[in-house]
Amino acid sequence: MPTFIVFEKGRVVNTVQGANPQKLNEVVRKLASEASKAGPDGGEGASGEGGEGWLGAAVPKGYSDITDQVNVKGLELLNRDAGFGDVRVLFDTTKPSALLNGKNGKGKAVTDWVESDTDEQLMLYIPLQSTSKVHSLHITSLPPSSSEGDDDDDDDDDETPLRPQTIQLYTNRTHVLSFDDAEDIPAVQTVTLQAGDWDAKTGTAKVDLRFVKFQNVSSLVVFFVDGDGDGEKIRVDRVRILGEAGEKREMGKLQKIGDEQGE
Repeated sequence: MPTFIVFEKGRVVNTVQGANPQKLNEVVRKLASEASKAGPDGGEGASGEGGEGWLGAAVPKGYSDITDQVNVKGLELLNRDAGFGDVRVLFDTTKPSALLNGKNGKGKAVTDWVESDTDEQLMLYIPLQSTSKVHSLHITSLPPSSSEGDDDDDDDDDETPLRPQTIQLYTNRTHVLSFDDAEDIPAVQTVTLQAGDWDAKTGTAKVDLRFVKFQNVSSLVVFFVDGDGDGEKIRVDRVRILGEAGEKREMGKLQKIGDEQGE
């Protein structure tokens, strides 16, 4: 019987016995996640460092960044302002440009964030390549500060994007929800973000989920309901998914995991 033993600093930390590719895959993913967080001296790296696999907050212990499980071709985003980035920029692995230039992206020719269009709502559909356990989300939002605008111009204040405040989450939908549907279908979880939830350095909020309700997730719908102020737009720079990736799904076939809420 094949046996795989994982050592850390000379100590056995994990053992996989038998031909169990799924378990071995989970162990490798965990090791890769821990390695990406380690600094050059082997210690814990600071969250929010640039480069490939940028994260705005620490990965919860025992889980990993599974954003690579997102089926990018199937992403949908309703009420997006076409003057800014498309839905794929939310899952870009690099550090947001707003953190690189120090001006929250204002005046940049290339915009690597999204903003809402006619009001402060966005509806994001995220299909996954594997049936996964989702522990939490990282939402990064880096709107310009009020000091960068004209405080005397009320019109400019209305156009300055806000950070998301209320978020509703739905699981295992086969397609994006319309805004009308979201009013009729109970959310799996509703989260209200407070000002103190946003990291001052990275502009990232950690959204902890009720893990028992996100055990076999084939898709997520993230409904950004409103912003944290009186403006008419919200801005989102990055979305990260944290948890455990499961078995790969056949993307050519529709798969339904349990009943959809509201049906």
